[in-house]
Amino acid sequence: MVDPAAFATAAERSARSAKALGPLPEWDLSHLYPAMDSPAFKADLERALSESQRFAELYRGKLGPFAQREDAATVLAEAVAGYETLSDLLGRIGAYAGLVYSGDTTDPQRAKFYGDTQDRLNAAVTELLFFELELNRIDPALMARISGQAPLSHWKPWLDDLAKDKPHQLEDRIEELFHEKSMTGQAAWNRLFDETIASLRFTLDGEELTLELTLNKLQDADGAVRKAAAEALGEVFRGQLRSFALITNTLAKDKEISDRWRKFEDVADSRHLANRVEREVVDALVSAVREAYPRLSHRYYKLKAKWFGREQLDFWDRNAPLPQVEQRTIPWAEARDTVLDAYHAFSPEMAGIARRFFDECWIDAPARPGKAPGAFAHPTVPSAHPYVLVNYQGKPRDVMTLAHELGHGVHQVLAGPNGALMAPTPLTLAETASVFGEMLTFRRLLDGTRDAKQRKAMLAAKVEDMINTVVRQIAFYSFERKVHEARRSGELTAENLCELWMSVQAESLGPAIRLGSGYEPFWCYIPHFIHSPFYVYAYAFGDCLVNSLYGVYQNAAEGFQERYFALLSAGGTKHHSELLAPFGLDARDPAFWQIGLKMIEGMIIELEGME
Repeated sequence: MVDPAAFATAAERSARSAKALGPLPEWDLSHLYPAMDSPAFKADLERALSESQRFAELYRGKLGPFAQREDAATVLAEAVAGYETLSDLLGRIGAYAGLVYSGDTTDPQRAKFYGDTQDRLNAAVTELLFFELELNRIDPALMARISGQAPLSHWKPWLDDLAKDKPHQLEDRIEELFHEKSMTGQAAWNRLFDETIASLRFTLDGEELTLELTLNKLQDADGAVRKAAAEALGEVFRGQLRSFALITNTLAKDKEISDRWRKFEDVADSRHLANRVEREVVDALVSAVREAYPRLSHRYYKLKAKWFGREQLDFWDRNAPLPQVEQRTIPWAEARDTVLDAYHAFSPEMAGIARRFFDECWIDAPARPGKAPGAFAHPTVPSAHPYVLVNYQGKPRDVMTLAHELGHGVHQVLAGPNGALMAPTPLTLAETASVFGEMLTFRRLLDGTRDAKQRKAMLAAKVEDMINTVVRQIAFYSFERKVHEARRSGELTAENLCELWMSVQAESLGPAIRLGSGYEPFWCYIPHFIHSPFYVYAYAFGDCLVNSLYGVYQNAAEGFQERYFALLSAGGTKHHSELLAPFGLDARDPAFWQIGLKMIEGMIIELEGME
């Protein structure tokens, strides 16, 4: 009997998919501003520039003398409080423009709004650059004494943190030049990348799909669909290689210039400093993960190939669902309830915070043309609330992505009371709540599953997610290192970049994955390489950290929630060593990373036992 669905038009398939998902929420950005052309937004933009200029007139060149006064702690506290207020205002304006733009990066009106707003914000921030520079020029012994006195002591964690940047700061006028030129340099190339990626279309079965929808096909149950999607991706990426190679070369050179002026030794040192993590800690993580490739990714993909009755899997089958396991579309309402139930079982307070994202329209879920691909949680500013963007398509991984981003959102809400200067969390710890939220959701689903095939599929999916988070991201980090180190000797051709990509992928994925022709240009769509060089190791850091944390939770649940909330609520006020100490964990210990890696290995062993 012929299945009528086989002859359905693209519009009919799209309608069926939308019906299966149920109503998907879109965020309400009026919590920040009523509209792009609203008087409130225009007034705040004007106020941001005028108050920044007034702040500069009041304090530029005076912080050093203020520090000599008897009431230094009071006058400097007034200055820092004013700076924090301005930071919140500027952050609110920038967050709104960025969120509007991410809703449709192909819309010329939104793109102009975003660009014009960035120009105005850039002018305001330029007025304020002096402040942190002058604070860091105050005698360290004197600053150590007065920063411990009230009311300035409230900001002591921020001041201590700020001092770590001192060796890499430049003279004021050079800092201003770097900042102003960023609009026609780094920021412009970032925007070009975003708009190029958003405009790409991939032809699949006669239908024009966006990047997000095409990548989603790599998880389709039909191998022919996965292969067609991979070929469509490779063909379009290869057609854009010259542009992506130029963007990558330009940004790598831009970073090299900045690093040279700021006297950073290693290509990733500026990221380590921003993350407030020591190079030795990251090197230990990278070394541990690379040594574990054979017993993690190589071992798992060999097992998965066996499930498919093959010696090797083609690269487009790497994330394929297991054969002979029912695949269904998970409605949005079910995904919401699944995550909230898992959060509630751990902490009703945590679930209560997460529920606000649904009830108060803080989430944008549909996969629309032009919308930014992937997912993120934007903290905006402490005076407002975070927003979450996902591209929900009803796959099990989409549920985990929702749990992940809501974890970020909860973290951002809890850290908010620290204020605009101390709420932001270093990337190494910023992934803690997100990955922990995923783990809570996964464990709850797994514990409630009795069907052996479904349990195997869930466990396999989790292993794949962890390999993608740990192994894949460290491979990404290795790729970036090779690119930035090679760029110091000259421009890289598109072929050079493809060769570097294939080398790290072959090493990390192992012999059971066939990296056939067409996979070479897949490096070009990874946004982290463009927006946040060397960001990627934070995912592996967070996954291994959460595996260790979850082990502590399983073995000693009493009192864990309080310690965990204290970690999240600290925001950026404490170093990772101080935050992990109450759990008996130390990321500086090389053995620390083995805890998380062994958890992944244990799941693979469990899967092997299900044969």
